Amino acid sequence: MVTAVDAERRALAGLPGIEALTGGVGPAESAAATAGALAEREVDVVLCAGIGGGFGSSGPGDLTVASRVVFADLGAETPAGFRSASQLGFGQDDYPVPPEHGQALAARTGGRLGCVLTVATVTGTAERAAALVRRYPDAVAEGMEGAGVAAAARRRGVAFGELRAISNPVGPRDRTSWRIDDALRTLRAALAAVSEDRR
Repeated sequence: MVTAVDAERRALAGLPGIEALTGGVGPAESAAATAGALAEREVDVVLCAGIGGGFGSSGPGDLTVASRVVFADLGAETPAGFRSASQLGFGQDDYPVPPEHGQALAARTGGRLGCVLTVATVTGTAERAAALVRRYPDAVAEGMEGAGVAAAARRRGVAFGELRAISNPVGPRDRTSWRIDDALRTLRAALAAVSEDRR
């Protein structure tokens, strides 16, 4: 289990069958930490787990599960609009989670299945949030680490997925409305359900 910060890792402390790693904030840190960990040990599956922003009906306290992980701002702005790295021919930015894994994880945890976006810059305006939804209508959550974890896992041939417990809606940043403690409790409950399967 790869988290961004210690508060997320501590929320998973003591769950049997799960090894939690604080990988750092952002896709580069998470990719490097995941790659390093996978070079040192053999694991069945790598999950990026943490709190994040929710799109649409994914509200604070809800859980989302990735059907695919997309590096949503890796690409180029052009006069015709944003073009992703893959559209430009520069590699992969979309990491599908095998349906049998994503659907099973959603069923086990009660999470909402959909696209989880990875961004290097957190969305802070309604205009940017709307643009992301237009580009990715199946988006359920936004985080900063999932694509890094997915890229490292894919290179090692290890199954991967992502869970995001929602602390706030994606859009204008109003920290007074964030429900971080609720999101961390949701995250722990979801991973406790996964932990039961690992016994």
